[in-house]
Amino acid sequence: MLEGCTPWPGERARRYRAAGHWRGENLADLLSATAATHHDRTALVLGGRRLTFAELDRRVARTAAGFVERGIAAGDRVVVQLPNVPEFVIVCFALFRMGAKPVFSLVSHRANEIRHLCGISGAVAYVVPGEYQGFDHTRLALDLVEEHAALRKVFVLDREAVAGAAAAPPGVLVALDDVDAEPLPLPAPDPSDVAFFLLSGGTTALPKLIPRTHDDYAYQVRAAAALLGLDQDAVYLAVLPAEFNFTWGCPGVVGTLLSGGTVVLADAPIADECFETVAREGVTFTSLVPTLAQLWVEAAEWSEADLSSLRLVQIGGARTHSSLAARVGPVLGCRLQQVFGMAEGLLTLSRPTDSEERVLATQGRPLSPDDEVRIVGPAGDDVPPGGTGELLTRGPYTLQGYYKAPEHNARAFTEDGFYRTGDLARLTDDGDLVIEGRIKDVINRGGDKVSAPEVEEHLLAHPAVAEAAVVPVPDPFLGERIGAYVVPDGPPPALRELKEALHADGLADYKLPDWLAIVEALPLTGLGKVDKKTLTADAAARIHAADTAAPDAATAR
Repeated sequence: MLEGCTPWPGERARRYRAAGHWRGENLADLLSATAATHHDRTALVLGGRRLTFAELDRRVARTAAGFVERGIAAGDRVVVQLPNVPEFVIVCFALFRMGAKPVFSLVSHRANEIRHLCGISGAVAYVVPGEYQGFDHTRLALDLVEEHAALRKVFVLDREAVAGAAAAPPGVLVALDDVDAEPLPLPAPDPSDVAFFLLSGGTTALPKLIPRTHDDYAYQVRAAAALLGLDQDAVYLAVLPAEFNFTWGCPGVVGTLLSGGTVVLADAPIADECFETVAREGVTFTSLVPTLAQLWVEAAEWSEADLSSLRLVQIGGARTHSSLAARVGPVLGCRLQQVFGMAEGLLTLSRPTDSEERVLATQGRPLSPDDEVRIVGPAGDDVPPGGTGELLTRGPYTLQGYYKAPEHNARAFTEDGFYRTGDLARLTDDGDLVIEGRIKDVINRGGDKVSAPEVEEHLLAHPAVAEAAVVPVPDPFLGERIGAYVVPDGPPPALRELKEALHADGLADYKLPDWLAIVEALPLTGLGKVDKKTLTADAAARIHAADTAAPDAATAR
């Protein structure tokens, strides 16, 4: 196990192997085995680009050898920040094959997040798209090379960005197309070792790294694919970013490929474009967050697109309101599957045989028979059956600790290894999980998890801000938006001024405040902490008042 990671206790590891959950397989070899069986079938599609399994496996082998040729070694960490393109899959599996560890990053991440990821992981390389959606990732990468001594290579998807980069140190920038060499005999990675790192949803100021092993992730995708009945006829549309756990392996991209099915990559989640793709490629299933599901349902009600191939839509990433859930099946002509999951592990899903009532009202049951779930009260005692409390879990694909975070791990796990999710939940009499909310200081903005303390830290750096508190404000479309309460230092700042300053500071755009209230003081609890419960209620009242009358001068929307 990579230093800085917490392994499963020996007794539980032996139990998971004896149960057949962990089979001693690595993800790269699993792809090669699938390619040997389905070599001429289509593996990946993006617009007019198509790769067969044989072509994909060959590209993976040549890219792995190319990384070795460029000095990347087994155990090295590599930050991967690419959109939904075939190269994302190729790069990740190439790194798996040679034993290097991809660190997944959202394309929307900027200097603040990437600097943190490079620092905590000790990354030696960074894979970027070049210029994408108006942002120059190559320039950011070169700035970070100057800051981080360990970071010595930047691999760029866009060859023109390499040619056009000014003042790049010799040998640092490499076009991804040039990472290509004759395949080498490479030692197989240890299945019990880390395969890659996912990111936490933002429960602290910046994301923590979640180590996922070959053993645990292979089990997750295999079990999820079996639950959905995937085979070579499955066609998965990857609408959400591929670096999301939901998209990557629930069963997602990896589960579909290892079942011999086809993965169709969407470069944008626009409903009309996705509907055309569904019709053209015969897409059989996809996964959406509730905000996208709502857009799809609304668009489908007047669209004439042929969605008859679509059999299943998974919805997860945020709580789905029952009114939306009830419309998905009838409008899209497919079955709905509710999914609750986290990059840290636990995955619950409704089953194909569940009644409509169960599918609409719950988030299903744990994926594995060895997933252990507890619902506890504030003192850590199990609540009575049907009661609401914090969700605790452990199992064969749930992490044992965040990477290089011993102090946080001491708080995030019980002494017997249960992960404290921070989610409020209850279990029905049938064993279904119902998510009621969360106790973490996180805003779920349309499926994007935004750390309130992180945004507060940036607000407090602004010269016009004396105090700041960030809370969720209700939104009928996103579910929650980012609300900021600010005590000014001098003339009160405007919302636009704050957003521009935070954007310039490197904060990702989806983390910028959507709503601002200027106040004289922040309410405090009896313990002297900011009373966010009061602020959240106040924000909801202000939003309601603004929806029924003109907004007052204290609130900007």
